[in-house]
Amino acid sequence: MTVVLADAQPVVRRGLHALLSSSAEVSVVAEAGSTREAMTCAASLRPDVLVLDIELPGFQVGVTLQEIARMSPSTAVLVFTAVEDEGAVFAAMRAGARGYVLKSCPGDGIVRTIRGIATGEVILGPRVADQLIGRLGREPRNQQLFPELTTRERQVLELIASGMRNVAIATRLNLSPKTVSNHISTIFSKLNVSDRHEAIEVARKARLERPGPYGSSLDTVSGGGVPLARRRGAMSLPGVGGSAACAGARSMER
Repeated sequence: MTVVLADAQPVVRRGLHALLSSSAEVSVVAEAGSTREAMTCAASLRPDVLVLDIELPGFQVGVTLQEIARMSPSTAVLVFTAVEDEGAVFAAMRAGARGYVLKSCPGDGIVRTIRGIATGEVILGPRVADQLIGRLGREPRNQQLFPELTTRERQVLELIASGMRNVAIATRLNLSPKTVSNHISTIFSKLNVSDRHEAIEVARKARLERPGPYGSSLDTVSGGGVPLARRRGAMSLPGVGGSAACAGARSMER
């Protein structure tokens, strides 16, 4: 997998580069010392993973991450920083980051984290996860998204946002493709959007988007390994890019 390292401190970039170069499956293709350089590398190289510090000069959480996603949709962004402010964590995950890990993370943990988010997982450091889950727990639980949509229409919108096409949605919901198409037309009308792209953007802003059908995993990096929480039995955490927390996570600690 290809990786770009973006950090204002050359010593941090050199250290990460040396650490990741010890893994045969990771290839560091570029380094960046500013937000502009990071965005240029993402657009031109389209790496599998972009590791960046939100303290980069010129960095704006929502604007920067959304622009990176626009220029290189296939790139998974890992925030690797010393900033553990709750607001920064929440903003980064809502803007599309696939992971948020503090620089106190052990070396083997960061390697496993990069491998994990490159394969579609959502991974958080332990203190970061505690903050995020705590904040989500304080949000109103009875707030219904898109009250103008029926339950079935919300299900269809969620699957559109996850990247599924009409035939796959029809199979998942045991509907005919024609019925799905009718639902989508109604959704577009109710949300005042003209196509799937606009519907996905609306869903993302309203905390509906998930990176894969019915959510992905939320993992925590700790100690010398990465405890992995898989899809089965997951509890949805709305508003954080489809992440989920699972009880009884399998540990990969050695």
